[in-house]
Amino acid sequence: MVHSIVAKVTRTIKERSCRSRDSYLKKISLQRTETPYRQRLACGNLAHGFAACSAQEKLSLSENKDPNLAIVSAYNEMLSAHQPYFEYPEIIRKIARQYGSTVQFAGGVPAMCDGVTQGLPGMELSLFSRDHIAMSTAIALSHQMFDGVVLLGICDKIVPGLLIGALSFGHLPTIFIPAGPMTSGISNKEKASIRQLYAQGKVDKKTLLKTESESYHSPGTCTFYGTANSNQMLMEIMGLQLAGSSFENPDSKLRKPLTEEAVIRLTSLAKENGRNICLADIVDEKAIVNGITGLLASGGSTNHTLHLIAIARAAGIQITWQDMAELSKVIPLLCRVYPNGEADINQFHQSGGMAFLIRELLAGNLLHNDVNTVMGFGLENYCRVPELVKQKVIITDNHDKQIKIEASDKKNVIREKVVWQAQTGKSKDKDTLREVNSPFSNNGGLKLLSGNLGRAIIKTSAVEKSKQTITAPAKIFYSQEAVIEAFKQGQLYQDFIAVVIFQGPKSNGMPELHKLTPILGSLQDQGYKVALVTDGRMSGASGKVPAAIHLSPEALEEGMIGKLRDGDMVTLDCQENQLSVDLDEAQIKQRSALVKRDCSDQYSVGRELFSIFRDRVSSAEEGATIFDFEIRYSTNNQTEFYPREVTYDQPL
Repeated sequence: MVHSIVAKVTRTIKERSCRSRDSYLKKISLQRTETPYRQRLACGNLAHGFAACSAQEKLSLSENKDPNLAIVSAYNEMLSAHQPYFEYPEIIRKIARQYGSTVQFAGGVPAMCDGVTQGLPGMELSLFSRDHIAMSTAIALSHQMFDGVVLLGICDKIVPGLLIGALSFGHLPTIFIPAGPMTSGISNKEKASIRQLYAQGKVDKKTLLKTESESYHSPGTCTFYGTANSNQMLMEIMGLQLAGSSFENPDSKLRKPLTEEAVIRLTSLAKENGRNICLADIVDEKAIVNGITGLLASGGSTNHTLHLIAIARAAGIQITWQDMAELSKVIPLLCRVYPNGEADINQFHQSGGMAFLIRELLAGNLLHNDVNTVMGFGLENYCRVPELVKQKVIITDNHDKQIKIEASDKKNVIREKVVWQAQTGKSKDKDTLREVNSPFSNNGGLKLLSGNLGRAIIKTSAVEKSKQTITAPAKIFYSQEAVIEAFKQGQLYQDFIAVVIFQGPKSNGMPELHKLTPILGSLQDQGYKVALVTDGRMSGASGKVPAAIHLSPEALEEGMIGKLRDGDMVTLDCQENQLSVDLDEAQIKQRSALVKRDCSDQYSVGRELFSIFRDRVSSAEEGATIFDFEIRYSTNNQTEFYPREVTYDQPL
């Protein structure tokens, strides 16, 4: 039986989502059939669909005797994490053929690297790229030729976008296949130190570039625990990719066999024709709560306070920041991975990784075990670790038939395959990963702040307790560039709270204010009490400086943040969960909102193409999405739907 608070939050979500979830599942049931949808296609449609296929594939597709798998990929060479995907379609195609499936590359989706665009105009497209990816995924799958879906994506907005798009096709079995993190280079702590020294003018650009290049040095995800690696944790703990597959390096011995095993499992699911575990069966209220729990226990990216809301809504599930805050009170912090600690993601994996984390959370009754996954029913399947064994197989009619784990008969094909063994023993590094009964902290470090400034999210797992409460005068800035310039001019050597406004989704697409981290960190190291309050985002790896982010309502929506002035005394208190300004009601009423300055600079680097996104996007607290997720289902002349608005558990 799960912890009483976990059960209560799950029950609250189910009750809140009753109508919307029911409408979503009814929509999915209309698409879910016991025979492939392509049987309904006219001959001309089908001929177009397999025109480029081989003769054998055309026969298979026309006779509908084998499943047809779609690949939707975010491959490009701008993302180190996605570069390995170049070879995946051929690997997938080859193993699928042996196990009785055909495969078609259904479509590619755009994928931008936040590491390249941080602090640049292109970063204003980053958050919106999530919904663009969702639409691109829907376009890829709209051909309705498929019985299962392989999703190839890892980084920031890409995984949430792929999942949101695929949920519109929730009747199909779906699996994510990762590519893993790059091997460890220079330590993240040393990299951060050099960044701070550069911000202070104590090292030159050549030194900084050398350091950065030694940190980001090869294919794979970045090794810190930001949004990309938080994505991988989420997909695993929600049962959407294979156990133990998230953090194997691209060139490890397990990487290719895990990819092959994912295709074998998806093929098996797709062959069950309507009786399978489909995406809608996996992504339910319990899986979403498990995802939040994993995020809290691991100290994951604050970006998921946006993404999880949007993902859940795509499945007809309505979650709120309040749900996350309630769970955070009882979910212990079991991981210390940079920026929350010294270790990188490879050290986390070597210390016991996801299998250890899930085992401990289940032991503490903090996860729902009774869930569907791509590995079968029960999250306990994810307490095991993958290992390679040699197995004897016979290839007959392009199908592999496993005989037994033995490699003595040379007449048979010998193949290394993956088996999963139970995770046993204690953490191999208690500075990185701990048991549930000896956590780093008794709560997850994600807090919801509220007060007369509105509602904001703060991540405290990397912030020293003595620095989690601050009352100081506000300094108002319209951009992170303005903060940087003030720092260069020597205007920030004092206690203050940087208030960066007009950074919300409607203002400019909510770019991450990543360049503020070394500046504010440097001032903090010099003994000044500093913090950040913004309607924008910080990096998914936000660290030691207290940062109240995603403040809603945002300045452009006449939020109180837009009425602040230099010198106003602002209190950010993580112990009392408070974010307020020392003004009474009469003073607040007399204040007029600041006016957003010239927006003409949004007409470059393609930002003008995204004006429709800025005009339509919801608030951060609603997931910062352009989608209404109005799910309509008509029967007996009645139409059911639910709107985008959320009913909050507590008033603003």
